[in-house]
Amino acid sequence: MATIPDLAKLRIDRDAPSPAVKRAFTRALWLLGATLVVAGGIAVWLRRGSVLPVQVVTVAAGATEGVGGDRAPGVGVVANGYVVARTKAAVSAKIPGRLATLGVSEGSHVAKGTVIARLDNADYAAAVGEAEAQLASARATLIELTADRDQLQRDFARVRDLHTQNPNLVSQQEVEAADSRARQGDARANAQAARVEAAAAALRLAQANFENTLIRAPFTGTVLRKEAEVGEVVAPSVGGGLTRGAVVTMADLSTLEVEVDVNEAYIARVRGAQPARITLDAYPDTAFHGRVRQVVPTADRQRATVQVKVAITDRDPRILPEMGAKVEFLEAAGTVALRRVTVPAAAIRSENGRAVVWIVRSGRLERREVDAGPVSGNLREIRSGLSGGELLLVGGVESPRAGQRVRATPAPVSP
Repeated sequence: MATIPDLAKLRIDRDAPSPAVKRAFTRALWLLGATLVVAGGIAVWLRRGSVLPVQVVTVAAGATEGVGGDRAPGVGVVANGYVVARTKAAVSAKIPGRLATLGVSEGSHVAKGTVIARLDNADYAAAVGEAEAQLASARATLIELTADRDQLQRDFARVRDLHTQNPNLVSQQEVEAADSRARQGDARANAQAARVEAAAAALRLAQANFENTLIRAPFTGTVLRKEAEVGEVVAPSVGGGLTRGAVVTMADLSTLEVEVDVNEAYIARVRGAQPARITLDAYPDTAFHGRVRQVVPTADRQRATVQVKVAITDRDPRILPEMGAKVEFLEAAGTVALRRVTVPAAAIRSENGRAVVWIVRSGRLERREVDAGPVSGNLREIRSGLSGGELLLVGGVESPRAGQRVRATPAPVSP
């Protein structure tokens, strides 16, 4: 008789996976691990292989000169400014009126005293004519009264002589009456002479008012701008509305100079009559000679600068007022005993109150602290920390870090 198995002892092991599932799960783990390893390798390769292009400048070697040396003059201080005319004026009318004619335009060269504009002056011309007529009438009356005075004085002389020769022919009363008439004639002539002077003064006033309608050049120069047009109302002071204050703006271009603001930390290196080299922003490849004309004896408290005026000794028609300019104050040969290195101000960064530059060396960034002076003409002097020849980072990365790989390209040269 067959044995019947005990069904109560049968169990199904639901926790143990099948062999197929185990093999699939193992393959998935291997694939995930391989993917992570490959992705990490690619990331490391990209990080190591990426090179960031940056802009750099080469630090020029500092100039060292000793007393009695034979070196050429060097640049001591650099400052930026603008070309201005020492003799410049906004020419306006002395009296208000409507502009009738304007005989100049921009660029016109005029001599001192030349009439450049005229106001409507018909009423002033009529006033001059009236004053001339009154003066002529007063002078004619004076001639008449002068003749009467002379006649009365002669009559008085005859009566007096007759009375002296024969008192019976002419009485004393007649003598006194003749004397009185002579004095009255003299008084009338003197009064008329005063009226002639008044009429002459009135004529001069009318002529001066007429002359004020003619706007003349105050000096020999060139018209820079027209400030008013024919038909507009002009006045010595602007009252608002359509009233213009000036007719033209003119300048003497032979008095052009450059005004620059020098940092007060460097003003001790600038002196009167010091030679300078001037470079205009419009012509960066051309240098003009200059000389310090004046160091203004006051400083700007907010900007910590001192204004220096540099006369342009090279006369060139290309130099125009209001052009931007860079002035390099030259130091005499053999008078400097300091080693100076100047770099663009953009190359110096401030970190925790310290001046820091980033140097590109062997394709990587290197941080270095320096002792930097104040800004002078977009340049800063490095007192210590650089010796010349280094490649300084000036652009291309906002947050540099030590060891970062970069590709150096020269920064564009600013004029």
